[in-house]
Amino acid sequence: MSPGDKGEPGSSTGNYDEMQFMNTQISTAEDRITVRDAVIDLMRRLGIKKLFGNPGSTELPMLRDFPSDFQYVLGLQEAVVVGMADGYAQATGNASLVNLHSAAGVGNAMGNIFTAYKNRTPMIITAGQQARSILPFDPYLGSMQAAELPKPYVKWSIEPARAEDVPLALARAYHIAMQEPRGPVFVSIPVDDWDRPAERVELADVSSRVRPDPDGIDRIGAALDRCSRPAFVVGAAIDQAGAWDEIVLLAERHNARVYVAPMSARCSFPENHYLFGGFLPPMRERIVQALSGHDLVVVVGAPAFAYHVEGNGPHIPHGSALCQLVDDASVAASSPSGLSVVGNVCLGLADLLSRPQVSQRPAPEPRVALPRAEAEEVMSVAFALQTLAEARDPSHIVVEEAPSSRRTMQNYLPFTQRGTFFTMASGGLGYGMPAAVGVALASPGRKVIGLIGDGSSMYSIQALWSASQLGLPVTFVILNNGRYEALRDFALHFGFDKQDVVQGTALPDIDFVGLAKAMGCSGISVDRADILPNVLKEAFAEGRPNLVEIMVA
Repeated sequence: MSPGDKGEPGSSTGNYDEMQFMNTQISTAEDRITVRDAVIDLMRRLGIKKLFGNPGSTELPMLRDFPSDFQYVLGLQEAVVVGMADGYAQATGNASLVNLHSAAGVGNAMGNIFTAYKNRTPMIITAGQQARSILPFDPYLGSMQAAELPKPYVKWSIEPARAEDVPLALARAYHIAMQEPRGPVFVSIPVDDWDRPAERVELADVSSRVRPDPDGIDRIGAALDRCSRPAFVVGAAIDQAGAWDEIVLLAERHNARVYVAPMSARCSFPENHYLFGGFLPPMRERIVQALSGHDLVVVVGAPAFAYHVEGNGPHIPHGSALCQLVDDASVAASSPSGLSVVGNVCLGLADLLSRPQVSQRPAPEPRVALPRAEAEEVMSVAFALQTLAEARDPSHIVVEEAPSSRRTMQNYLPFTQRGTFFTMASGGLGYGMPAAVGVALASPGRKVIGLIGDGSSMYSIQALWSASQLGLPVTFVILNNGRYEALRDFALHFGFDKQDVVQGTALPDIDFVGLAKAMGCSGISVDRADILPNVLKEAFAEGRPNLVEIMVA
């Protein structure tokens, strides 16, 4: 055998192998992409082409050569950014993508990150980080424990060990965010990672739904068959899982009264239905009182024991049995009694509907309708919301953050269609105004109404600017009672008298119309009951953002 046959240097075979190696290297160099390229490609394949942010220095390399088919949605403060992304994700059903500034920017956003966690909103939160090479020196704008900062209100948090791991971390983050119970995730990305070489992510196909245990479903079904007066308690997971039709059919099959769980953030049952029983308050004794007479309580898609104040006694009426179908194992684990089955709510309801139908029990008595609210010299909240209900179309979407008016809203502003109501499950303020912007961005052709208290609005008033810049058909309805009314109501629980002054609750001299106009929105203030209907109808007919301030008692 000649040296050439062995492929030694100088032989024809050796030259051929060397050329092939060089061609491979050239090809690899040509195909090499950066972390930025890999992330943009990943998001495009995930159907995520909007980036909600407020950029800082550590985020700028992410934005270089920003792709023309993507949209950067600017918020003027990080809490606004997360609120918009929350509304957008809830309305689309897909995870939203957020980019925050290092450390302080994440801190600014934490209130609405907490709300996104409680809302079960799928959201990928990225945050800038200082360059890896200077992190040992505690640099300016560095976040020394970046992955720890948003905990415990994210499902998963990481700062990848290497730049080339960033795309894979984001792919994993997406799957975790979308897995039920859904929620926000966090990825910290050093500023110098974006231009480092990386590989295109092979995207795994991961199911985000788990079918509930068949034996558990059979036990719930058997309990429904045996009982004489069942009640359903429904929550936000029904609307999130697309199980509106299934819960209506199941309630009708069993002629079960349907109540809404305390503090539920979505509309999960038509509130004009003959089986609708109303809203449970977040108080143990009053929940038991509302459910008295039912021998079986079936909770579907809700934490049914979300109390706001401490109480005493049983959690369900004496002699009642409790079953739960929920998508969150932690909710099941915290149940005080009964049977809990964990899995996708829509699949579980479909399995219950597939069981043989037993003889139907009589329907419960319909609810007694409340008397109409009458116009007075100073409008009541009840009259304002009754008028809003008559002025809006049932398909209009309402995003609410008016805590002191919520009980009144539940009586005078009914929701009868799926996907038409959103609020915060956390109790934290600053969500409603930006969430209305995000919902409108996700719902082209739909009218969105932001129903906001005067105190709540000031937590994220910058959302007016984003709505104006985006030209979205949002009407912000501000219920102005001149104070933090929810705190004044709650003070009674802690021993205040009605005539006592509660410090820090008065809110005089806020010019909401002036604020709206300064941020590019038209605005009008209304203090007369006779003109309110026309003002609201004209505002709802506009195709651009506007604000209506209603002066209420």
